[in-house]
Amino acid sequence: MTTLAERLGFTSDDRILIINCDDLGMCHAANEGVYESMRSGLATSASLMVPCAWARQASAGYMGEDVGVHLTLNSEWDTYRWSPITSAPSLLDGDGGFPRTVADTWDHADLDEVRRELRAQVERAVLWGFDVSHLDSHMGTLQLRPEFFDIYLELAVDFGLPLRLSGASTEHHIGFPFRRLAAQEGVLFPDHFVYTPGVGARRAVEKALFALPAGVTEFYAHPATDTPELRALAPDWARRVDDHHLLAHDTGFKAMVERSGAKLVGYRLLRDAMRAG
Repeated sequence: MTTLAERLGFTSDDRILIINCDDLGMCHAANEGVYESMRSGLATSASLMVPCAWARQASAGYMGEDVGVHLTLNSEWDTYRWSPITSAPSLLDGDGGFPRTVADTWDHADLDEVRRELRAQVERAVLWGFDVSHLDSHMGTLQLRPEFFDIYLELAVDFGLPLRLSGASTEHHIGFPFRRLAAQEGVLFPDHFVYTPGVGARRAVEKALFALPAGVTEFYAHPATDTPELRALAPDWARRVDDHHLLAHDTGFKAMVERSGAKLVGYRLLRDAMRAG
């Protein structure tokens, strides 16, 4: 059986690594950190939060990088809020933003409104000029419930885009065979996924590099530059700044990636293989 690595032009024994930057468009500091991490650092792809206030500025600075859509149904912080780009009353909490928690979204969201909102997010990214490379889900909201995953998979099929999915070992805990369902629809996704609880990727990715398996693995981080804006809006600002340093400036981490023998790729390579059938 042909492996994903072989479909991408590598051997089945190659260790292939996607380093994705989440939260492009979330704020100006995130835009700066993500683009620097991609243009002069080790990051190979990024994910745009279309509903956020700085997403349009991210599109203005776009230079053809490998950028997907970070499908967004939650706004988790108390004082910095973002909201749906469509008319979607069931996706609003009491103060006018997306729900703060995943559970709140699951409990109250109308699935037709979810489908319309997420499709609009992808379409707006395309309208802004992004050559969209993949889809992933802010806070994992779309990956953990079957009825939400159905919409996630539907969008991947309709737009011909690969997905971020958690690893095979998580299917038992989540309770449904989401990887098999995606594969049956011809949707591509990395073989392995390195989960980082919260924000701050350094410890998880450095540990994973020492035992990087054959096939395609995705790491993800949340790089942002250190600015007063970031410190004011993000309680986890210090870990975001460290992610930026890790990907854009840490020569030790760069050497570690080189010693691992990993071949760095972006999601666009998966997208093109998927569309080629």
